[in-house]
Amino acid sequence: MNAPLPEHIRKALETVSLDDKYTLDHGRAFMSGVQALVKLPMLQRQRDALVGKNTAGFISGYRGSPLGGYDQALWKAKKHLAAQNIVFQPGVNEELAATTLWGTQQMGFAPQGSNRFDGVFGIWYGKGPGVDRCSDVFKHANMAGTTPWGGVIAVAGDDHVAKSSTAAHQSDHIFKACGFPVFFPASVQEILDLGLHAWAMSRFAGVWAGMKTIQEIVESSATAEIDPERVNIILPDFEMPPGGVHIRWPDTALEQETRLMDYKWYAALAYVRANRLNHNVIESANDRYGVIASGKAYNDTRQALADLGLDDDTCRQLGIRLHKVAVVWPLEAQTTREFATGLREILVVEEKRQVIEYQLKEELYNWRSDVRPDVLGKFDEVSGDHSGGEWSMPNPSANQLLRANADLSPAIIARALAARLKKRGILPEGSDVAARVDAQLAILEAKERAQQVLNASTPQADRLPWFCSGCPHNTSTRVPDGSRAMGGIGCHFMTIWMDRSTNGFTQMGGEGVPWVGQQPFSNEKHIFANLGDGTYFHSGLLAIRQSIAAGVNITYKLLYNDAVAMTGGQPVGERPEGHSVIQIAQSLQAEGVSRITIVTDEPEKYHGAHHTTVGGITLKLPEGIKVQHRDELDRV
Repeated sequence: MNAPLPEHIRKALETVSLDDKYTLDHGRAFMSGVQALVKLPMLQRQRDALVGKNTAGFISGYRGSPLGGYDQALWKAKKHLAAQNIVFQPGVNEELAATTLWGTQQMGFAPQGSNRFDGVFGIWYGKGPGVDRCSDVFKHANMAGTTPWGGVIAVAGDDHVAKSSTAAHQSDHIFKACGFPVFFPASVQEILDLGLHAWAMSRFAGVWAGMKTIQEIVESSATAEIDPERVNIILPDFEMPPGGVHIRWPDTALEQETRLMDYKWYAALAYVRANRLNHNVIESANDRYGVIASGKAYNDTRQALADLGLDDDTCRQLGIRLHKVAVVWPLEAQTTREFATGLREILVVEEKRQVIEYQLKEELYNWRSDVRPDVLGKFDEVSGDHSGGEWSMPNPSANQLLRANADLSPAIIARALAARLKKRGILPEGSDVAARVDAQLAILEAKERAQQVLNASTPQADRLPWFCSGCPHNTSTRVPDGSRAMGGIGCHFMTIWMDRSTNGFTQMGGEGVPWVGQQPFSNEKHIFANLGDGTYFHSGLLAIRQSIAAGVNITYKLLYNDAVAMTGGQPVGERPEGHSVIQIAQSLQAEGVSRITIVTDEPEKYHGAHHTTVGGITLKLPEGIKVQHRDELDRV
């Protein structure tokens, strides 16, 4: 038990560091999914150097769960990124951040001799709602194209169960609408591996690549293999159009559309096919039943099979084939058809609305009926009815198989899979394997019943989220008797369940604007709207501008923290001087706000106060702005 460690292990332990994930060029290191996204551009830069290319990287975006800590991780790794020519510049909001990434690819037609590098590769990041607001710039940038040694990955942080969002989110369909191939890693290691593939595809096909991340993957941690040459990239033999697929100037909208629809998507598919990014994980010569999944749903499917007692060897004996999809759109047809050949039925396991299922049905539609497998996913079959899918039913919810709302769990998948395997005769009634599966299902059911009993018998300690102790906005968000307020995005969203007469909310940057559509038809004369300073800097100033333009009677409570409190306390504006109360007051006065009052616990600090910007401009509090103590809030 006390034997000395081998010499090579002892020496390794002497030098081990938490920075290994960033400093190691080769080896294994423990990291989270977010930290893998920090390491990823370093690996790309090293790969380029190995083939004699001097490239640089650029990262921009806007924080939001589950990528809320990405910017902080990038700041902490600043020296490691700088050593690899990688620049991190957060965006004022997601849309402007995406525009900066478009700019990195526009260096493809920069003036001769002005480029310092052979190319600039980039990462955009944002939460699901940020993907939504970027669709315009995403479409334009994707049609314009990338550079041969640049490329862009757009990383979306999706919140499938609205854990920290005002709506459950799925970015796959927005990425698809913008024409981005969509990668969905299932592990920390795959964030690194598929990230390198995503850049290679982006360069080869001239498209931006989307990468979908969710909490269960990007916030998990694991030991990952670090090696810039770990991924063997194969560039397919594909006939490109005259002039290629990369960004150029001048260029016309219809020429861009033609390149995207006739060449770039098919070049991306050729890349997926050549690199076997979608592949069978379990297969045998006599398979009859297929299961196809990606990302978290793939991990849950593996767990469901294990929970049913169906290990890989048992699956092969029963004729169960499992297909793992790394690029969920566009779904590569040749590999998919190879997977489907010989099967009688395919179960599509994916969370939220159908992406893979609809593509699979389209690709198999024209097969002869005697060889075409049935495809099920969100809904079960109607017994003996092959007349159509769920849209042909008045209400298909009675035949739900794998729900589209919320998320999936291994237990949900296990029940659906067992039911279909029995229906198809893969688990013959009375067989030993069927008995084992039934026993495992009984265990799952017993666990769920026990949990239900526990929940029913244990008094629920309902403790709603509340403001942090000492937070001034615990009082700032109160309104005078007889008044009401509108909510928005930020910590103050919590006021909708507090005793604050606050109802309704908007998307980020729309705070208070619903009143523009209400006041002409209401007997109310005035309303309050809460707006955080982080949201103000992001896009909230435009909401105030809209209210001024409409001439409505509204009081904005601009809740000042000098930090984006909800996502980790990042500075507002990411500049040394922050975005001060004086700057905000100057801007609001210039916009035409009729009355501005500063309410604070320390009125004296504004006597003679001034603010000097990075550019050396000294700002003072505008004339006519009153400063009142917080105790006077109701009177104000």
